[in-house]
Amino acid sequence: MAARIHRVMPEPGRSRLNEAGTTVYIGSKPTMTYVFQVVAQLNSGPGPILVKARGNAIAKAVDVVEVVRRRFMEGHVEVGRIALDTERLTNREGRDANVSSITIPLSRTGPMPVVPLPPPPASAPTPPR
Repeated sequence: MAARIHRVMPEPGRSRLNEAGTTVYIGSKPTMTYVFQVVAQLNSGPGPILVKARGNAIAKAVDVVEVVRRRFMEGHVEVGRIALDTERLTNREGRDANVSSITIPLSRTGPMPVVPLPPPPASAPTPPR
């Protein structure tokens, strides 16, 4: 199953940090699943994307951003102002619990590097008949 993507509409009275509206939520899938999703989103449009995580997934969100920034799109990604927050959720037993959350905005800073196509194979001379 692909990484969960959500198009976010800015709410009245809230910061309009992500006008383009693409958010990648980090969960329990392998890190590289999210890395490929973030790279695809950064390549698909000029707008920034948000990488969001809660609780134990925060470390994975940081890993995803660092892999994208340092290995896949080195020099072509800028990390915006990171937002930390605490959300109040109701757990399975019905009690309220505080859960930490992180939002990491990423934007592409330049054009993607162009990979040259390999040269066509040299045509071998045809042997005489």
